[in-house]
Amino acid sequence: MRRTSDNMNSSVTVCGREVRVRGRLIRIARLNGDKYLFLGNPEPMLEGLRKSGKRIDLFTFIQKLPETSPKYPYPMEWDNFAALPVSTFDHWWEQQINNKTRNAARQADKKGVIVREVPFDDALVQGIWEVYNESPVRQGKPNAHYGKDFKTIYREEATHLENSIFIGAFLDQKMIGFIKLVYDETRTQAGLMNIVSMIGHRDKAPTNALVAQAVRSCAERGIRYLVYSNFAYGKKQRDSLSDFKERNGFQRVDVPRYYVPLSRIGWAAFRLGLHKNFADHLPEPLLARLREVRKAWYNRKLLLATEGS
Repeated sequence: MRRTSDNMNSSVTVCGREVRVRGRLIRIARLNGDKYLFLGNPEPMLEGLRKSGKRIDLFTFIQKLPETSPKYPYPMEWDNFAALPVSTFDHWWEQQINNKTRNAARQADKKGVIVREVPFDDALVQGIWEVYNESPVRQGKPNAHYGKDFKTIYREEATHLENSIFIGAFLDQKMIGFIKLVYDETRTQAGLMNIVSMIGHRDKAPTNALVAQAVRSCAERGIRYLVYSNFAYGKKQRDSLSDFKERNGFQRVDVPRYYVPLSRIGWAAFRLGLHKNFADHLPEPLLARLREVRKAWYNRKLLLATEGS
């Protein structure tokens, strides 16, 4: 059993799987790759965590598709996926999206963008590094990857390689967007772990073309569900991202998320709702206003930085 740690975060390997532990007052553990990799039988994992010698108050895991009814006798809450059922690419193209979305996907090709699967190597990581470092702000908040060096990006993107598919969008041999697609052990479900395109090439709709290739890649491998993270996040209202997902055929699918207490603190925390983020306890109108203020603040900072350079 291997363990690593810092002040608040640590990891432990149980049953050959890396489990990450987060938090100071309440220690919550989950699989490394939660929402992409899943547990068929959670009992051996729970037993291993109890014997790990590490303080863990709650272990959380999510149930994979297509099973949406609770199948385990543990405490749970409802989570959700933005899920696209996949049969064939032609079915998605003709039946699951409309003309507007099809035209957007065609736009990239008309403007010279080439989308293809690519191997994981230094050239790919260099392209990802350039995409990440285009702007310090994305979608109205700080870009968490901005300013990272090549080695850091390489290490972060090298996770789950045995279960990953990388897709790049290229304009004149330069990468302007990419997807990291991670599928589960049974190749039932694949999740978009990363999907990022350069803001400066938004007019070429590279993200639409990347999604189209992700559907094709899943269909060719017999992967039944393509997942674009969550459809809804907590109390957050619909926004441009959820609209984009819906236009591309993704639907909200509610699935159980289990919280298994492994200590008295864990039991108390779950019953009192202390396992949730602080924002989950605030009313949505207030959160929406705070998001608007944050977006305006960071956009202003970006404008001032641009004018001063």
